[in-house]
Parts: sequence; C-alpha cells; structure tokens
Amino acid sequence: MITLAIQKSGRLSEKTVKLLHECGIAFENGGSSKLRSRASNFPMQILYLRDDDIPECVADGIADIGIVGENIYREKNRPLKIVERLGFARCRLSIAVPKSMEYRNAGDLNGLNIATSYPNILKTFLDEKKINANVHEISGSVEIAPGIGLADAIFDIVSTGSTLLSNGLREVETVIRSEAVLVVGEKLAAEKQELLNKLLFRIRAVQTAGNRKYILLNAPNDRIKDICKLLPGMKSPTIMPLSTEGWSSVHSVIEEDEFWEKIEALKAAGAQGILVIPIEKMIL
Repeated sequence: MITLAIQKSGRLSEKTVKLLHECGIAFENGGSSKLRSRASNFPMQILYLRDDDIPECVADGIADIGIVGENIYREKNRPLKIVERLGFARCRLSIAVPKSMEYRNAGDLNGLNIATSYPNILKTFLDEKKINANVHEISGSVEIAPGIGLADAIFDIVSTGSTLLSNGLREVETVIRSEAVLVVGEKLAAEKQELLNKLLFRIRAVQTAGNRKYILLNAPNDRIKDICKLLPGMKSPTIMPLSTEGWSSVHSVIEEDEFWEKIEALKAAGAQGILVIPIEKMIL
C-alpha cells in the first residue's frame, strides 16, 4: 500500500480529490474531523493534512508521496523531488509595493521592510539579486502590512491581483510561479515505486485527455486531403466512407488551446456536421 498526503481543505484539496476520482480511485472524502481514508479499489491510504505539514510528512516517511503547492514545497525545502506537475491551483509569488511608491527595478527594494509568509523563498530571491532588505515573517493577512505601517512592501501569493488592488498595492516582481505538484521522498521501496508508477500512468492519462477533444466531421472526398492537414490526430485522422457517395467521416483529436481556430479552419475547408466530444482518458 502507498500512502498519499493531501491538503485537508481548500481549493487545492478539492482539485486533488477530483483528480483522484477521475483516476478511478474510490475513497471517502475527508471531512472536518477525518484524518485518513483508504481507497476501496486501489492499494492507497490518504492522509488529510495542513498544506504546510505535507512536505515534512513525506520527508519523514509518514507518507510516501504528497500533493502540495509548489510554493510550499520550495518554502519548506525538504529533501523531496517533484515527480509530476499537475497543472491546477496555479498562482504566483510576487513582491508588491504601495501604488504611490516609485518603483523602477529590484534595486529599489534595498533597505525596505518586506512582510511575507514565505521568508525562505524571499531570502533566496534577495540574495540572488544582491538586495539588502529586511524580511519580516508574518502569517496571514500579509497584504495589510504596508497599510498599518508594519512593512514597506509584501511578498505573497497572487492569483488575480484583486486583493492587492483593494489594499492599495501593485505587483512589481514575480519571483516564482506555482502549481500543484506530486512529490516523493528520496527513497521509495520497490513495491511502492510500482504503485506510484501506476498512479502516474492514470494521472497522465487524465491530464492528456483534459487537454484534448475528440472531433468527428463529414467531408466531401475531394476536400479530405486539405482537411487532414488540419487534423494531425494521435498519428493520423481516421477516415471512413459514408453511405452517401462521395462523402466520408473523419475522426481525430485536437488540442484544447487550438480548438476554435481549428473549427473555423475546418469549416472553411469544407467540413460539415462537426461533432466535438470530451475525452475522459487518453493513453499515448
């Protein structure tokens, strides 16, 4: 059995649980008092922890693997490695200053007091830039620090930037970009490594499917060559003749970020009856 540590509650927790269910792993979700659960159809135990505790829990061998924000992984700096980037819970860690402050470059941070909940990441950035600033570690409500005179600037998580704006701040330096990551300790027994490989296989199949759409369309045979140039598919489009003479059905897969451009181009090339279907799993 492999033990996975995940965040107890919050946006990252919800996305993690959704991913595991999409991987076909059945288990009871953690509630306000539930600390662990066991999958009924996969040899996995799930621990529900505070995100700050996940890196240490994995590093100390209490859990074999963990899903945590990359920001926490970097801040804790435990002997772990990232085995998969999961593509959700994206954010950035940035330095922000009052709107009224003149800011030209990172050198303007010299001598300032900067409040943060991520002192290690901030100190690394300041050292790399050879900036002499004072780091004040606080927990929670970092964005109010300049307004109450506690600091001249802040270093904190930014998602949309609306919280900064509402507190009279502006983002001036993006230090790192973060997303949910799957981490593992330095040593993993062979049988647990095998289970991790099976889990990664499922995760990658779900992620690959989520970035693609299955497309079916009808086309006159004399336009198929041009249409196929627009549809690379996994290897090449599938073409099947229709009962209507001179027409064929073309099946393929397209990337999510190319979706609307491809559809417009296909219609212009003569495609008709275009049907787009979500893909649940995709094995490359």
